[in-house]
Amino acid sequence: CYISRCNIFQRLHQSWTDDLPPCQQCGVGTAPNCVYGPDGKSSQSHPNEDCHFLFSTECCFLYGVFNGYDGSHVANFVSQCLSAELLLGQLNPSHFDADVRRILTQAFDVVEKSYFETIDDALAEKANLQSQLPEGVLFHQLPAQFQKITERLKALEQEVSGGATAIVALILNNKLYIANVGTNRALLCKCTTDRQNQVIQIGRAHTTDNEDELTRLAQLGLDPTRLRQTALIAGQSSLRRIGDYKVKFNYTDIDVLSVAKSKPIVAEPEIHGGQSLDGVTGFLLLMSDGLIKALEAAHSPEQANQDIVAMVAAELAQQSSLEAVAHSVVERVKRLHHDAYASGRQRSPHCSRHEDMTLLIRTINYPLSDGSLTPTQGGRIYPVSVPYSNSQSTSKTSVTLSLVMPSQGTLTNGTSTASTLEGGTPTPGQSPTATLQSTNTQTQSSSSSSGDGSLFHRRGSQAAQPDETGRVPPYVDFTQFYRLWGAEHNEGQGGLGPQ
Repeated sequence: CYISRCNIFQRLHQSWTDDLPPCQQCGVGTAPNCVYGPDGKSSQSHPNEDCHFLFSTECCFLYGVFNGYDGSHVANFVSQCLSAELLLGQLNPSHFDADVRRILTQAFDVVEKSYFETIDDALAEKANLQSQLPEGVLFHQLPAQFQKITERLKALEQEVSGGATAIVALILNNKLYIANVGTNRALLCKCTTDRQNQVIQIGRAHTTDNEDELTRLAQLGLDPTRLRQTALIAGQSSLRRIGDYKVKFNYTDIDVLSVAKSKPIVAEPEIHGGQSLDGVTGFLLLMSDGLIKALEAAHSPEQANQDIVAMVAAELAQQSSLEAVAHSVVERVKRLHHDAYASGRQRSPHCSRHEDMTLLIRTINYPLSDGSLTPTQGGRIYPVSVPYSNSQSTSKTSVTLSLVMPSQGTLTNGTSTASTLEGGTPTPGQSPTATLQSTNTQTQSSSSSSGDGSLFHRRGSQAAQPDETGRVPPYVDFTQFYRLWGAEHNEGQGGLGPQ
């Protein structure tokens, strides 16, 4: 049957990779999906569907975040099998960039074909049972003698439906490669020589907002205007997916895709990179679609990259464990999303629910806190310049954030470093879209960009003592924040801040 065959494939690939050591330069944070009820209480609407891996071998590092939908079986299968297709001798230091891109593309193709092999029998049984039903009659209208057939068809549909999107990072020969299928996201943060952290979004989500994807589909005979208006295809926004047999084999039954000359929804990864990663300090973030959308819903799409980087850098300044950093950031996003819903304000209607959230952080010669430093005990503040765009323009605006950094700390293990992917390497037939440059010229979220820590009141090396009420004096001056926030929202000075 389908379940046993799929499990055999998964156990086989998992056994091959059981001995691969996990990367110690990574931390992963997760949170399950959530729906808020009328009373404000949250509940989980379905089992977790996200997966991830983080491996280290003698010649390379491999990381991945996978966002499943309509079940977790496809994401589980891909996460287990893809590592086996890449880390069991397929990659070696002698490979050139073109070789690596070819191997990555082939791995995704092989994994999807292997997955479809596991559901062949179930699909055949499904087709046979459907042929026994009267044509043009809905399930609930069928006579009682067909009940067993309909129940079996529902079970089969649950077994074979679903798919996954993926974001994979490979570091080989001190070069970074990003392979993206779908709507997950990769951010690369680099500490520049002028002590700023520049963060670049690598690639774009494969949705109808992506002009390159619309061009690809237009070449297959599809109407870009109709695609934009449709937005969701078979319930998902992604135009690239792994699995999902309905849109792969039955796309002619989907109105907006029916005239395509060949399969329009593909699992071919868009690959960026092959860039040297020498002399860089920073961190790489891989984020599931659920984390991105939760943060965008709570704040705004234009602020999402800035916000997540600020959170990560702030937690790195205080935590001594990457796992703790990742979990803390995910929890902060979760709280922001909940608070936005509970506020009843402008963003509240966008925050009634969120999907599973996964954040993978890979540090690159980046100092972790020793757990004892605070902004008032010698911590440094580095400004962060974050290019971001949600359009096709190539103009650039940097948004500067003040972030607390430990003044001392040890480097994480290993010598691999990362750099900006200034020139992407898209798959054949695509135009380069390696990085996004900001077009949001109105965005100003600068606190203190001098890097001298002027946002904080200095106290020396000793922690402040509580007063008679048990409180300590404040060491952060929010006056400028309240002023800027009020100006941005056209509110008076009395509308926000301590009363």
